[in-house]
Formats: sequence, C-alpha cells, structure tokens
Amino acid sequence: MKKNRLRFYLTEAELSTILYSLVELKNELHREGKYTDHIDDVILKVFTAPVRRF
Repeated sequence: MKKNRLRFYLTEAELSTILYSLVELKNELHREGKYTDHIDDVILKVFTAPVRRF
C-alpha cells in the first residue's frame, strides 16, 4: 500500500511556531491525563524532516 506524502516549505519562524504549538498541545493533553503518543510522533517527524535551503 502506497503512502501519500505531503511536502511543506516553511521558514524557520513558521517551523518554530509549529513546534511550539505542538509542545503546548502535548503539555495540555498531559495535564488532562490523556495520551500524547500521537503528538510525540508528529514532533519527531517535524524534527527529523529533511531540510532544503532555497
């Protein structure tokens, strides 16, 4: 089964904002006692995504 992939081209400021928002969401879910595994996976993917300079 083929996975569909999306490509996003972001500035450093946009990437920083996304990571900050994901960490805040993770903290909020943690405070509510909910699982954060899916947010951890997304944060990991964002951190390990290849970087292309233009």
